[in-house]
Amino acid sequence: MNEALPDVPEVRVVGLPQLTSGFDLVERLDLPMHLKVHGPLEPMGGEKLAQLSERINLKGRGGAGFPFHKKLRSVADAAIKRGVRPVVVINGSEDEPACRKDTVMINRAPHLILDGALLVAEALGARTLVVGVTRESTERSMEAALAERGLSNGRRSALKAFVQRNPIRMVTGAAASLIRSIDGGPAIPPGRKTSASQNGVGGAPTLLSNAETFAQLAIAARIGPERYGNTGLYDEPGTVMLTVSGAVARPMVIEVPTGVPLRYVLQLAGAPPVPQGVLTGGYHGKWIDAATVNEAVVSRNSLDAVGGALGAGAILPISQETCPLGESLRVAQWLAEESAGQCGPCYLGLPAAARGMEDILNGGGPAALEALKQVAKNVKRRGACSHPDGSAMFLESTIKAFTDDLAAHVLGNGCGRPVEGVLPLFEGGMGPAGISGGGEPADTGDSRQKIFVDWTLCRGHGLCADILPEVFQLGADGFPTVAQAKVPRYAEAKALRAVRRCPALALRIEEDTRGQAPSRNLPVLSQGRGRRALGR
Repeated sequence: MNEALPDVPEVRVVGLPQLTSGFDLVERLDLPMHLKVHGPLEPMGGEKLAQLSERINLKGRGGAGFPFHKKLRSVADAAIKRGVRPVVVINGSEDEPACRKDTVMINRAPHLILDGALLVAEALGARTLVVGVTRESTERSMEAALAERGLSNGRRSALKAFVQRNPIRMVTGAAASLIRSIDGGPAIPPGRKTSASQNGVGGAPTLLSNAETFAQLAIAARIGPERYGNTGLYDEPGTVMLTVSGAVARPMVIEVPTGVPLRYVLQLAGAPPVPQGVLTGGYHGKWIDAATVNEAVVSRNSLDAVGGALGAGAILPISQETCPLGESLRVAQWLAEESAGQCGPCYLGLPAAARGMEDILNGGGPAALEALKQVAKNVKRRGACSHPDGSAMFLESTIKAFTDDLAAHVLGNGCGRPVEGVLPLFEGGMGPAGISGGGEPADTGDSRQKIFVDWTLCRGHGLCADILPEVFQLGADGFPTVAQAKVPRYAEAKALRAVRRCPALALRIEEDTRGQAPSRNLPVLSQGRGRRALGR
């Protein structure tokens, strides 16, 4: 079984280091050592910073790959138009079991990330900087870095800066989840899609980007676009941080120039000479087969062209001796558990997809395969965040990449190979879906809340059954089969969402006060977000 990756695995570099400069000298570059290695950094005007980002073709390194210069200009325009100060947010919430590049950067080179973020804050006139993390080690390192620079969240601070730590969950890394948590809400995506550039932290235009992105910007601002462009490919200059794990002898984080052959990166980590397949981009990424590995180089465009994905920079080979469908099933089950529990396509669809993969492995035949394809298709583009889309892409890629194994399971008695657990997952699993804290056991008892259906208003939309399947099921007529029911304590939050989102306003919640002193009644529910002052 593959053990969980440590926060800071082995770090290697191909060619001359940029982001990892100084890693051979010390374990962590504090501010004096950071300045010795990288030198000082002068402020830069907003338009000049945008032009620099555009010239080096800087794109977000968190997975989505959105052009940084467009994000910068969008935030600046929105802030000027509305006459408000924007907010800058560093997203260091690296919550995927196979990703550690940002965790390594925050633990070992936090000031390089802060350099880029402070450049942006100065250029935009921002007065608030937030660093989102999910690990104790990254929280400690970044809080120490802020203190080393004299930055704090005090009332008299010219730039209020603080670290926001959230639970380790796949969905907490989403931009909307991080913004919601900074505003005092749960670290899960809201029920609607919003643009952070227009309406982010506290309603202000917010520039939120991945930790590595800010570090890359700091390197380019120091050495200029010409020198930056001398490394890597012409259309994707610079270096890329990768996390290589799976069936390798030495799991590692590695900095490589774009254009390096993917097979060379796998060789450095001790991957099998001819892997059965390589998962590119992490658990929201895509598989490529052994023949394709020889064609691919490390770049976003190259991996896209061969059917892979750079994504969050995770590269995971598997050997010929393991069952690829069984390995993928373990990941599919984990992805289902990581749902925020608030969208039917995700909360119900991803477990159904994992069961579909399990049915295929258990000899379900062509019917099981068709059912899996249909479920994966149905969950896409219907969620409040990208989790169902990324999970569906992973499942569809699995089906496409391993056709021989699929045929052996669908048409025969299986491939005969074991499941070795080479794709890393968090040990012991995470918290129950929909519970923002993670790690605590769910309280399965009944609460004092009861949920009621007003039949004079109900129109049979069925959304309540999607959100709260513990309570509501739909009958043959499409209407709920119960008129009232107790709400399990662990499902209280979902019950509130069901009431808020009922299109016909046909649901209400009341507290059962029998045998107790009367308490509050909850017929009306506020949808406002609880916000904490940024100058806490």
